[in-house]
Amino acid sequence: MTATAFRRRSPPEPDGSAFLNALPHPVIAVDGDNRLRMANSAAEQFFAASWATLAGRPLAEILPVGSPLFGLVEQVREAGGSVSEYGLSIETPRIRSHIVTAEIAAMTDYPGWVAISLHERSIALKIDRQLVHRGAARSLTAMAAMLAHEVKNPLSGIRGAAQLLEEGASPADRTLTQLICDETDRICGLVDRMEAFSDARPVPRAAVNIHRVLEHVKRLAEAGFARGVRFVERYDPSLPPALGNRDQLVQIFLNLVKNAAEVLTPGEGEIVLQTSFQHGVRLAVPGGATPLRLPLVVSVQDNGAGIPEDIRPHLFDPFVTTKVNGTGLGLALVAKIVGDHGGVIEFDSERGRTVFRVLLPVAPPDAEPDEP
Repeated sequence: MTATAFRRRSPPEPDGSAFLNALPHPVIAVDGDNRLRMANSAAEQFFAASWATLAGRPLAEILPVGSPLFGLVEQVREAGGSVSEYGLSIETPRIRSHIVTAEIAAMTDYPGWVAISLHERSIALKIDRQLVHRGAARSLTAMAAMLAHEVKNPLSGIRGAAQLLEEGASPADRTLTQLICDETDRICGLVDRMEAFSDARPVPRAAVNIHRVLEHVKRLAEAGFARGVRFVERYDPSLPPALGNRDQLVQIFLNLVKNAAEVLTPGEGEIVLQTSFQHGVRLAVPGGATPLRLPLVVSVQDNGAGIPEDIRPHLFDPFVTTKVNGTGLGLALVAKIVGDHGGVIEFDSERGRTVFRVLLPVAPPDAEPDEP
């Protein structure tokens, strides 16, 4: 017997259905008559029905006829290409209510056929339906107003009394009075940060060059908290201006970069700043007639240890932090500002790669340009 006979045979290559069944998200395909022609295992679980039950059934028998998913399917079927819609509500008596991101794409080799992928937004659903985590920020509004009145005023008196005592105190006692002043200033600073949550005024917005914002953030970081961190810039030079407030956009990305820099190993850390344009990305706003279009994507990626699994569902809640001396207000404030801009913030994290993505609207042609 030759040596060839002892070689282990390679396993057969998996077919397309094996790949689809391995995906954790529901994927279905419908033909030109909106009848189901394919569904993976995750879709069977999502719709609480086996493929034997789903095969060939009209989509209208599975979802309510008024579902916005039908309009998206027709839009893709007529225009081709693909579309993504955030915050889409899918609800039936059998599967109850789900908030999903729907990605619909035309299957060009099969005229009239459309592929539909559904990604459930469980983290966002805990906070609100717009994937901007506004609920966490709103919960601080009354608290911030109360603290400004009930805490800052007494603190001013405490600080003034400590300064008076310092004039006649011994050198050893002056250390204690200085400690009182320093701690008073620290608490006042915390209250000032919380007051930002109670500001409900409309955000003045203009046409902002997002690359100038990122360059400014990078310079600030390299001059301070991110010394020794390697920055990689992957910008789309054709990106149109964003509709936003420059100062607040700087605050968003400065916070995200600072968070990334603080978890990196000295000498090995890398932060990637990236911009891109994604056609067809929209946000379904409850009560709104037209979904918001959010084609501008700005991401901040680091190669740190990743976000602990147990805090990911609460990452944008106030006072949630992994830092020893952190306040847990940074990401909550970022989420509020993104929400005030009508945008979306989301993240993915694993060991060695954490990325925060901010989706923003494009400035209309008649928007006033922002000149820093």
